[in-house]
Amino acid sequence: MAPERLRRRLTGSRKGEKMSGPERPVGERPIALAAADATMAGTPVLRRGRRPADGIADQPQGGSKTFSRRSLHGQIAYDIGTRIVRGDIQPGTVLPNESDLSTQFSVSRTALREAIKVLAAKGLVESRPKTGTRVRPRGEWNMLDPDLLAWQFATQPMEQLAKDLFEIRQIIEPAAAAMAAERADEDQRRAISGAFADMEAAPDGDASVEPDLRFHQSILAASNNEFLQPLGALIETAMASSFRITNNAPGALQVSLPLHRAVRDAILAHEPETARQSMRILLEDAAQDMRRALPQIKPKS
Repeated sequence: MAPERLRRRLTGSRKGEKMSGPERPVGERPIALAAADATMAGTPVLRRGRRPADGIADQPQGGSKTFSRRSLHGQIAYDIGTRIVRGDIQPGTVLPNESDLSTQFSVSRTALREAIKVLAAKGLVESRPKTGTRVRPRGEWNMLDPDLLAWQFATQPMEQLAKDLFEIRQIIEPAAAAMAAERADEDQRRAISGAFADMEAAPDGDASVEPDLRFHQSILAASNNEFLQPLGALIETAMASSFRITNNAPGALQVSLPLHRAVRDAILAHEPETARQSMRILLEDAAQDMRRALPQIKPKS
């Protein structure tokens, strides 16, 4: 999109008009963050005339999809949402009123309302008559939302996030591997084998992230449990981020590939308990790699 056309959208000309474009996927690398703005009287304020697009890098490739930032309201939702997740805007804070916010962002009220709807759908804010728009308690956020996962991995200390991610994976994936060994059809077994073959062929850790994610997603799909399958899609963003860290640890792939092979072989051999135990060992090793890597990783600010 030409800069002049974007400028018109961000300065409020053609009010209510939206920019078109497909959603762009999130994948292996964390999303670049918009800089935090100054606050005034305890409420977050964006500098007058600053474009919401400033400082926002392209969405990373691979992994699950997040809300498109090609739309104007998507850019505003991203800006406010990352500041909430990062803690710049605390739970309980009442956002400036619609008139003030639209002025601060230099956008129409229509675009602002759409952005607030996006954030409300993620559980970040709630709007009520007379009291305005308030940031909700963290316990009420939709933590499995792809945007929230991506924003947290990019802005928060990773120790607790990684711990929570591996706990849920250790609950789900060994059972899914056992089910896959019992239930997978031929197409599903080929998908698991193909993903592993692509992992083996990957020249480096970054290149292995996509087939690694596909390997684990294929196993969840091969469980043929309609409730398990969507869980993999929900935590896809977090998994892709963690794979990028663990797969790039020195010597990680040399250790990880045989562990993945053991899971694949047990599934192909119709050995559910071996598949369960092999997946448990694989996840324990990945968790150790993550713990070793975390001290060198700091959230962006």
